[in-house]
Amino acid sequence: MSTCSDSAQLQPLTFFKCLSEDTRLKTLLMLSIKGELCVCDLTDALQLSQPKISRHLADLRKCGLVLDTRKGKWVYYQLHPDLPAWALEVIKNTAIHNNEYISEALANLSCENC
Repeated sequence: MSTCSDSAQLQPLTFFKCLSEDTRLKTLLMLSIKGELCVCDLTDALQLSQPKISRHLADLRKCGLVLDTRKGKWVYYQLHPDLPAWALEVIKNTAIHNNEYISEALANLSCENC
């Protein structure tokens, strides 16, 4: 996957490649709804192992789509605040109009803050 660590320089091809995998897409859609989630939230929600979630989050970070913040022993993720408006609009509109795609994952969330 091509990388683009600078969100301002995000190219459409890179953006859509990053979204082309189920786990990454669901993660971005959940972040657009919840604002911020930690790795443990995502493992519960998506019913996947921590290493697999972390690998996908690393890909999203390399693409410049998410920003991570360490709070104690937990790492929290959010949509990158410098995402181009067009990319943010695609993510938010997809989440709004395809709630059934992530409804099970949202229902699996077991903690607000780990």
